[in-house]
Amino acid sequence: MAFWQTAIQYFWREEALFVLSSALGLSFFLIYFLRNDRKSVINTLIFFLACQALAFFSGLVHAMQFTSAAALLHEAAIIGSGIAVIRMSGLLAFRIVLPSIRLQPPRITEDIFVIIAYLAWCLVRLRYAGLDLGSIIATSAMITAVVAFSMQDTLGNILGGLALQLDNSIEIGDWVKVDEVVGRVVDIRWRSTLVETRNWETVVFPNSQLMKNKFLVLGRRSGQAAQLRRWVWFNVSLNTTPRQVVRAVEETISLADISNVAKLPAPNCVLMEIDKGVARYALRYWLTDMAVDDPTDAAVRWHVYTSLERAGIPLAVELQNVHYVKENEKYEGVVHQRESQQRVKTLKHVELFAQMTDEELRSLAERLKYAQFAKGNIISRQGAVAHWLYIIINGEAEVYLETPDGERRSVNTLTKGNFFGEMGMMTGAPRSASVIANTDVECYRLDKEAFAGIMQARPGLAEEITHILVERRAQLDSVLHNLDEQTRRQEKSSQHNELLETVKRFFGL
Repeated sequence: MAFWQTAIQYFWREEALFVLSSALGLSFFLIYFLRNDRKSVINTLIFFLACQALAFFSGLVHAMQFTSAAALLHEAAIIGSGIAVIRMSGLLAFRIVLPSIRLQPPRITEDIFVIIAYLAWCLVRLRYAGLDLGSIIATSAMITAVVAFSMQDTLGNILGGLALQLDNSIEIGDWVKVDEVVGRVVDIRWRSTLVETRNWETVVFPNSQLMKNKFLVLGRRSGQAAQLRRWVWFNVSLNTTPRQVVRAVEETISLADISNVAKLPAPNCVLMEIDKGVARYALRYWLTDMAVDDPTDAAVRWHVYTSLERAGIPLAVELQNVHYVKENEKYEGVVHQRESQQRVKTLKHVELFAQMTDEELRSLAERLKYAQFAKGNIISRQGAVAHWLYIIINGEAEVYLETPDGERRSVNTLTKGNFFGEMGMMTGAPRSASVIANTDVECYRLDKEAFAGIMQARPGLAEEITHILVERRAQLDSVLHNLDEQTRRQEKSSQHNELLETVKRFFGL
């Protein structure tokens, strides 16, 4: 009994209850509020409890009359317990208290203050143990030199981290390029800076390395939003003038709604070089989210491709000696016939051409032009004058109105088999609404010139088509103005004759 009483008395001193209750209270408080740092708090608590176990073991050693060993173990337990309490106090101050009063110091500040507190606590305890460290270091130049030499990398990292923070060379959230590594800065600590790459890798750079070497901060410019210029390259034949290429690409990209592409500065297309039989162009745009560079490049490339295809500008490849086998005329004839049948089938499902004969439809099918639009392309803009009609063969598009105050009001969604632009083709009237591609869209486009021959050969077709135009206009007005059935009939009656005269005059009938 005397043995255990001696051991407990040596272990359980006056300050033991306060230290134990403080550490346990701090740890449970931090575990509750710091959900992202629970692992660190739990590890610190385990370390503290291990130190308490060591203190109890020192009591057992003392009861066995090994006083010197017991004193050494007890002092080590006190130093370790103090380190654990300092660590918890640092988490409380820098992760909870300071953020609650809208102060968010960098992580390196917390690390340095905690390390200084560790050193101060160790020096205080060693002083209480009877060691005069000042006189030892002052009288031993060799020890001073060894310590300074061994800690030069550590001191370089600490000073480097402080310098990076003080002059704002990099900040948490910046995208940086160091050598061949590109990533986002997620933390700046006393020893290193952590950078997360797009490949879900975390690269640890010693702060001293960043101080000694050059690195790039991507997308940062004084007084401007964070955005990075990207280059999309493509080749075009020398038969097409640069003016045609630049106009076709820039008009499409400037009007398109592409995620993560800045409107200002506006994207621009430039001729970069002429070599190996092709003209090499670059579409330069500004990326607003550096995390999605490749997907955004891909979207921009698709817009460039579809805009060039609609303009009849083929992409080109560098001149090479290539041997190939050309398909014979019979095969080409079969492909052409199959495509013509598909186009006639598509036209038969268009209400506007319901009264036309098979011969007229075949003639019209030969004049259709294939057109692709990438997601986000403006296919037709409200107020624009364009004498052609679109028939959707794949994809989805949205019809919307732009009010004078800039509001965008959705009117209808068009899918496969739907058509639009008939008023522009039949009367020359400006577009009454805008149409944007919700997905990649494939269309057939029919120009007024292609339809004029059929109208001249059969003038009576104008009357039949006018009925359909009046009905579609009445449907649109009914949606926009909430017209009742009686008002809708009156509107149709008053518009029919006027619209018929407009159609005849536009086609010279």
